[in-house]
Amino acid sequence: MRRVSEHLSEILSRLTPLPPVRLPLLEAAGTVLAEPVTAPVDLPPFDNSAMDGYAVRAADLEALPAVLPVTGDVPAGDLGRAVIPPGRAARIMTGAPLPPGADTVIPVEWTDGGAEVVRITRGAPEGNYIRRAGEDVRAGAVVLPAGTRLGAAQLGMAAAVGRPDLLVRPRPRVAVLSTGDELRDPGDPLEHGQIWDSNSFMLATAVREAGGEPLRQSFLGDNPKKVREALQAELARADAIITTGGVSMGVYDVVKAAFSGGGEVDFHKVAMRPGKPQGFGLLDGRCPIFTLPGNPVSAYVSFQVFVLPALQYLQGLEPTGLPRVKARSASTLSSPSGLQHYLRADLTFADDAYTVRPASAQGSHQMAALAEANGLITLPPDVTEVPEGAFVEVLKLQS
Repeated sequence: MRRVSEHLSEILSRLTPLPPVRLPLLEAAGTVLAEPVTAPVDLPPFDNSAMDGYAVRAADLEALPAVLPVTGDVPAGDLGRAVIPPGRAARIMTGAPLPPGADTVIPVEWTDGGAEVVRITRGAPEGNYIRRAGEDVRAGAVVLPAGTRLGAAQLGMAAAVGRPDLLVRPRPRVAVLSTGDELRDPGDPLEHGQIWDSNSFMLATAVREAGGEPLRQSFLGDNPKKVREALQAELARADAIITTGGVSMGVYDVVKAAFSGGGEVDFHKVAMRPGKPQGFGLLDGRCPIFTLPGNPVSAYVSFQVFVLPALQYLQGLEPTGLPRVKARSASTLSSPSGLQHYLRADLTFADDAYTVRPASAQGSHQMAALAEANGLITLPPDVTEVPEGAFVEVLKLQS
């Protein structure tokens, strides 16, 4: 059997990041930036008011209350440059440019709100409630480095520096297919021996969580020729393919049978639990295919261990997989020798430390414990027992 690290290394060595494309801002949401974004101007580009109030000279407020004539209004977007003479004020709105001559802003709450003459009851030093030009970002500064995942705040930053589009690594389009004559779509009636297909919905969602675009297909039966035809059809639209089921040692392991000629997909036993039977290859010499086990927990763990880092790499990210933390075990743990063991668990954080408790059910078919878990305890192949209170590595699941 090969080690987990060995199998992952081989996968990554055969992948190539997706080529960058230029997309309008909203279409770029969720993608990964392939170029640094810099600010062409200072942000803010001019001194402006941080409050609704009055632009004045601080020297005019030495004697309080101060009563000043109001020369006019300065709204946001004002293009005028009228100077504020000594002994006068201008009514100013939040975000409006500070008029020449003024050196402080008095919020309206410190005044009587007058429109022609204002009575000011509190003074302030120069610079009060003024946002200075370049206070946020200086011209030429990198505001978004390459490799940034573009969420709402990042796209807002790109728009703030005037970018209508961005060069990005696109979301990988990932076809997800389950195999097995026993499968039925959720909502369909079941006959004896049949089950509803959960794997394709679970893995399609995992693809989306990883930044990809899932292309879920209805389940495939146990006919190798039809499986091969369905996979071949996906090459026209998919950047990667995931199958579940049909990769073990049984007579009806259809995925292995579909590639019985060899060359495109290599099948291995990986020293892990759950998820020992694994396969990987490049269809048509270019499209990665991950053939995962059919048991739901095995398929899910296999995705997080092997497919997630691969999808990160396709997007130009570091293939780090799930975030890892050290946690104190709330119970004694046991593991078979020679296998890297992934235990579903409840991970909690209190008093600046993590504590982890394994789920009571660890069978590869038991979905309920997986649905409740927020972590995977990782026990190395050479560890067979961990005493209560010892620290273990835990993969944090997305919740």
